[in-house]
Amino acid sequence: MGEQSKVTFIITRQDGPDSTPYEETFEIPYRQNMNVISALMEIRQNPVNSKGENTTPVMWDMNCLEEVCGACSMVINGTARQSCAALVDQLEQPIRLEPMSTFPVVRDLIVDRERMFDALKQVKAWIPIDGTHDLGPGPRMPENKRQWAYELSKCMTCGVCLEACPNVNDSSNFIGPAAISQARLFNAHPTGEMNASDRLNGLMEDGGIDGCGNSQNCVQVCPKGIPLTTSIAAMNRATNIQAFKNFFGSDQAL
Repeated sequence: MGEQSKVTFIITRQDGPDSTPYEETFEIPYRQNMNVISALMEIRQNPVNSKGENTTPVMWDMNCLEEVCGACSMVINGTARQSCAALVDQLEQPIRLEPMSTFPVVRDLIVDRERMFDALKQVKAWIPIDGTHDLGPGPRMPENKRQWAYELSKCMTCGVCLEACPNVNDSSNFIGPAAISQARLFNAHPTGEMNASDRLNGLMEDGGIDGCGNSQNCVQVCPKGIPLTTSIAAMNRATNIQAFKNFFGSDQAL
């Protein structure tokens, strides 16, 4: 692109949760190595649309700008991804920005990802340790298990996997692949394993793992390359075993 080239953005906007969405076009000067976030900052600094009309600054969410926090997820040219990692040079113009449709819109490109955090509560994706007394060193995790568990820990709750999943929609309360994978992560931990049955029972509740249709879209779009389908398969097996334990009243492995 030459020095005088422009970059065109068509942004789906919404003034509030109950407002009607509409599209607004912006043109900004091209700069080398520009990403979508820097382009949105340019628009915010000078909120004038392509018609030359003054408008309100576009609202979006961001935090780390290093593809770690997951806050800046949006749909870019039809694909849900992190806007901080989306380089303008690699995108087809005009660049279309939309909020993720899986979540309620707060304003413009900002969505409410509360359903993801509710899902983590359902599967108890944490390790409960009561008290502040010195418990001493915890059990060590074998290195081969630590290596694959580390891959699961990269989840940043960005919501991209839920956006890609056809089973996560307004007609379904499916918790999505992220929470399932997090249940596997905490069950793999030597300390978290003590509460494994609680997480498995959470996965067997309404909206749990049985809502997965095995479309495998999630693993294709995950920005961290987390083996989500492997986690789903592992948790399918684990919940089946847990169901037998619940039925027969045994806490021993079958």
